[in-house]
Amino acid sequence: MSTRFAASQSVSIDVPDEHVPIQHYLRQPERLVYALVDPSRTELLSQDCFRLKMRPLQFLMLSIQPVVDMRIWAGSDGTVNLSSVACEIRGVPYINQRFSLNLSGMLRPHHHNGYTRLVGKADLAVQVELPPALWFTPQPLLEATGNSLLKSVLLSVKQRLMHQLVLDYRKWASSPPEETTAQLQEVPTSPPAI
Repeated sequence: MSTRFAASQSVSIDVPDEHVPIQHYLRQPERLVYALVDPSRTELLSQDCFRLKMRPLQFLMLSIQPVVDMRIWAGSDGTVNLSSVACEIRGVPYINQRFSLNLSGMLRPHHHNGYTRLVGKADLAVQVELPPALWFTPQPLLEATGNSLLKSVLLSVKQRLMHQLVLDYRKWASSPPEETTAQLQEVPTSPPAI
């Protein structure tokens, strides 16, 4: 039995004034990844692709651990884009072979009256064929549980982002100018080839 779950989450973060604009910080996708996910659960695959190991999740009687490969890149206008490129479900081989995940999102600076605010949105959708043990569970209960689980995942990412991003940006902006300049020169600003 194939089922689809979906959730969306918006975010708005007031950014403090620093001597280096937030757009320069956002050109470093790895900094955003580490603001989104605990660095101990993150693996760098390439300059703009990261493997994110989520904490194990409970879905009804199943315990699963999603591992998502995420491509993150900065546009020339300061917008950061992210898109899932692969996913593995650890813990239940049956689901891993019958599972697809699509995560897309963006975060961009918005300037108004001398203030900067980051605004963004993430959309998460999962298509999965559930194991036979769950076939007799009422569809409305399955959908409500799955949608709630995805919503809680996005909410926890949002809370971490709102807390960690400003802290990391302030730390980065107050680092010695030569370090900040060197970091800016290393970062690509065009979308990656997929």
